[in-house]
Amino acid sequence: MASRIEHRAEFAAPAAAVHAAFVDRDFLAERLRVLGGKGAQLLDYTERGGEVAFKLRQGVDAAKLPSAARAIIKGDLVVERTESWRQAATGFAGDTGASVSGVPGDVKGRFALVDAGTGSVWTTSGEVKVRIPLVGGKIEAAIAEQVGALLAAEARFTADWLARG
Repeated sequence: MASRIEHRAEFAAPAAAVHAAFVDRDFLAERLRVLGGKGAQLLDYTERGGEVAFKLRQGVDAAKLPSAARAIIKGDLVVERTESWRQAATGFAGDTGASVSGVPGDVKGRFALVDAGTGSVWTTSGEVKVRIPLVGGKIEAAIAEQVGALLAAEARFTADWLARG
C-alpha cells in the first residue's frame, strides 16, 4: 500500500511569476543551497518545446528520520528528484518523481499551479511506495512526512524569493 502526499500553498504572485521562479536555474541553485541538505546539487536541466525538466540531488540527515526508518536505512538519505513543468490550459502543470538511496521504492506526484484571485495556488498530489515487507508502511509514512515538510519549506522559500524580487 502507498502513503499519500497532498500539499497546497498559496502565493501572492500570479502563477506565471511563480512558475518562472520554479524553473529558474538561479532559484533552483539557491533553493538547494538553503534547503537541499548534504550533497545537494542540480544534476540536469533541459528546456525543450515549452517544457522545462530538471533533476536534483538532495540529502536528508539520518537524525531526522524516525527510529523505524533508521533501523532499516543506514546513514543519511540521498534523494534524486526529477521535475518537469509545462503550460496547461488553466496555468501550469508538472510531474515529479524521486528515488531514495537504499530504499526499494519511489515517490511520484503531479503539480498544478493556477491563478487564484490576485495570486496563485500550487497543489501537489502524489504517493510514496516502499517495497519492504512488514515495515514498508512505516518507512513510506516517514518519507511522506519528510516530503510534506520539504514542500512546505520550498513554498516558504518561494514566497520569500518572490517578495525580494
